Amino acid sequence: MVAQKRDINALIKAVADTPRRDNSTYHQVIAEAREMFDQAEAALGGPVRMKTKTKLKPNGKYVVKWVFERAE
Repeated sequence: MVAQKRDINALIKAVADTPRRDNSTYHQVIAEAREMFDQAEAALGGPVRMKTKTKLKPNGKYVVKWVFERAE
């Protein structure tokens, strides 16, 4: 029982000591996406629907294309 508790404590300590993930890029992209939706709604005059197209280019870039349409 004591050995199990030590193992669990070691595991918890290891998890606590791991570096935190930097989510700043994710938050920036989400903010830009919200702005794109606002711009599309303003340009199209109301609610919009969005479709995506994705492509992995030979140079390693992953491209995402967003297409906005009026919602019906």
